Amino acid sequence: MLTNNSASVYRQSLNKTFINALNGIQYFFKTERNGKIQAAISTFVLLAGFYLKLSALEWILVLLCIGAVLALEMLNSALEHLCNLVHSEYHPVIKFIKDVAAGAVLLGSLISAIIGSIIFIPKILLLL
Repeated sequence: MLTNNSASVYRQSLNKTFINALNGIQYFFKTERNGKIQAAISTFVLLAGFYLKLSALEWILVLLCIGAVLALEMLNSALEHLCNLVHSEYHPVIKFIKDVAAGAVLLGSLISAIIGSIIFIPKILLLL
């Protein structure tokens, strides 16, 4: 059973966890080239979604795609930094890890682009 002191320590720890996570997100978008590219693409897609008046289900799918691609890109960046720290010179296992992580981002991006096309192309065609 938690005492009052234990509960306050837990809350502080939880707060610190959120602060660390927010710092990680901020660092990613501030320092990573791909983070800036993904942020720009996401902003464009969100603005297009508002303009084209997406349905609730379409919004859910678009937001899931954006979240998945951003999360994969962040994990890829974290893995690359870790790999560079562990082994700064070329190593075939490090290359494999980096290639697979980059492949995960590519796969998520391609699937998201297909989903986006299914949602956006018919709406754009109606405007023409």
